[in-house]
Amino acid sequence: MAREFDPSAPLKPHTKVRSVIDLPNVAKYSNGKVELANGVTWVRYWVRFENGESIGHISHGDVIPVKFWDQYLVHKEQTEREAAEAEARAAAAAEAGVDAAASGGGEAAAGGGSVINGVSIPPHLLERSAAARTRLGG
Repeated sequence: MAREFDPSAPLKPHTKVRSVIDLPNVAKYSNGKVELANGVTWVRYWVRFENGESIGHISHGDVIPVKFWDQYLVHKEQTEREAAEAEARAAAAAEAGVDAAASGGGEAAAGGGSVINGVSIPPHLLERSAAARTRLGG
């Protein structure tokens, strides 16, 4: 059974990789081989690419093992789709919040605070902000 793609798994020396960004003198999607892996909190690699360039200090997220390339593309597409859906939900929620405030209904009109990006802001903080704006002449 083939292993699953784990984007956080560190790479070992001699692993064949493909770049996912443009690097100095190396085009995006170029193949190479990890020569050295180092770092504790920031994992980075020295990679020798097929065009003869050897680049050090390449971040972990900038190269993907060639054997996981297809899984990486699926993972990337899924992540982008989820991000787009979350953005659409946030926009719809913000629009619904504006509609509720404009119609005079809801908690904000009753003096019960406000909800912004799904976070409830207590009325005393809203009053404190309004007083500071008045005090500062804004």
